[in-house]
Amino acid sequence: MAPVTRKPVFLLLFFITMLLAISNFGSALGTYKPCKEIVLYFHDIVYNGKNAPNATSAIVSAPEGANLTILAGQFHFGNLVAFDDPITLDNNLHSKPVGRAQGLYFYDSKKTYSAWLGFTFSLNSTDYEGTINFIGADPIMLKTRDISVVGGTGDFFMHRGVATLQTDSFEGDVYFRLRVHTKFYECW
Repeated sequence: MAPVTRKPVFLLLFFITMLLAISNFGSALGTYKPCKEIVLYFHDIVYNGKNAPNATSAIVSAPEGANLTILAGQFHFGNLVAFDDPITLDNNLHSKPVGRAQGLYFYDSKKTYSAWLGFTFSLNSTDYEGTINFIGADPIMLKTRDISVVGGTGDFFMHRGVATLQTDSFEGDVYFRLRVHTKFYECW
């Protein structure tokens, strides 16, 4: 009598197990939904030497030989900008602010418009109270870009997720408005 091989049976069971594991993993990814979502706008007005009363951001560092009232040429490479911008619930600069966007961005590419962002939304309104912290790369020329939400306080205590940025409006190098659609995937 010939010896019984268990190898084909083992391989068949192994492949069935792997297929079940992969199919369950894929369906779990497709059903993952945010626990909270908000859409806010922030409005940035760069100081240009003539608009001090209205400016909400300023160039604090520039490449050698550049001045601090005009963004550098060649994709603004090397400029570091600090900001304290109003946040609104809609895209109107003159709407009542619900908080401030405070942080910095620096232009980090010589080949295209790209920046690195690190900032906090400090919210203090009847709708939201607390802070949300953001960090990440911003390839400005793309229609939408994602950055990380790395934490928060108050209503957003230890929240994490993804914020999708979209340039909603801009006027040269002086004004821009970002639409920030934040999806929290970890809420406490």
